[in-house]
Amino acid sequence: MSLDRLAHYQNSDGGWPYRRGASWTEPTAYAVLALLAAGESEKSRRGIAWLLKMRRKDGGWPACAGVDESGWTTALVAMLPPDILGPDVHHDAIEWLLGETGEESSWVYRLRAYLSGSPPPPEQSAPGWPWVPGAAAWVGPTSLALLALNRQMTRSGAPTPRIQKRLAEGRRFLLNRMCRSGGWNHGSVNALGYPADAYPETTGMALTALRGLRARQIEGSVGLAARFLAECRSADAFNWLRLGLAAHGALPVEYRPPEQIQFRTVPEIAIDMLISAQAL
Repeated sequence: MSLDRLAHYQNSDGGWPYRRGASWTEPTAYAVLALLAAGESEKSRRGIAWLLKMRRKDGGWPACAGVDESGWTTALVAMLPPDILGPDVHHDAIEWLLGETGEESSWVYRLRAYLSGSPPPPEQSAPGWPWVPGAAAWVGPTSLALLALNRQMTRSGAPTPRIQKRLAEGRRFLLNRMCRSGGWNHGSVNALGYPADAYPETTGMALTALRGLRARQIEGSVGLAARFLAECRSADAFNWLRLGLAAHGALPVEYRPPEQIQFRTVPEIAIDMLISAQAL
């Protein structure tokens, strides 16, 4: 049973490892989200306490203990309800996300590119989110940030102009980074001058983040995701492809994993639980 497996993997400090060893923010956030979706709020308390202990003064979260800067995992924690984190803590997490963009969107980068005679390519016209501050934006962290901001918009009912602006920018970022095949890789449309291939897991992540968006390009992406799913051999890709297809009403009813796919890590187990609860 998935709940028993999550309990088995939980560390004595209240957090979760990826499979064994020290606690990390990503698996802990996913585990807490899964427990809350399963109605197990009492079992999530120690995980929430671990996350609150890891929070940095700037309002974000690091990847794990010993990392001295906030990063992409802030989006995962920001998906938790405000009444779970605390309204002020949740507000600061959203503010941290709103203030982050990829380095290629900064005026310093663009000025340097202009002076060097190498203007940024068209796909860099919209700002996304990086894994860590000061780095380039990529599909993975941008997708997770959009999911967190979408949740905030749904909860508030009246999103602020800043949230609306960043949602629009993030969606444009993903559409700009779409490969010719219709899917996504980590964010490179061209590699060494050649069209880059799409990957199953990032295609699923981007489609999940683009839930509700009506665009011509999305139809081809959904078709590619369905083909990826039929051939999938990775639990991580299988989870995100199901989420992406479900976000666009294209997931086959009660689609179950092939026998060769096993959910072995805490994120894989937790995301499978979230899919079953239709909670991500």
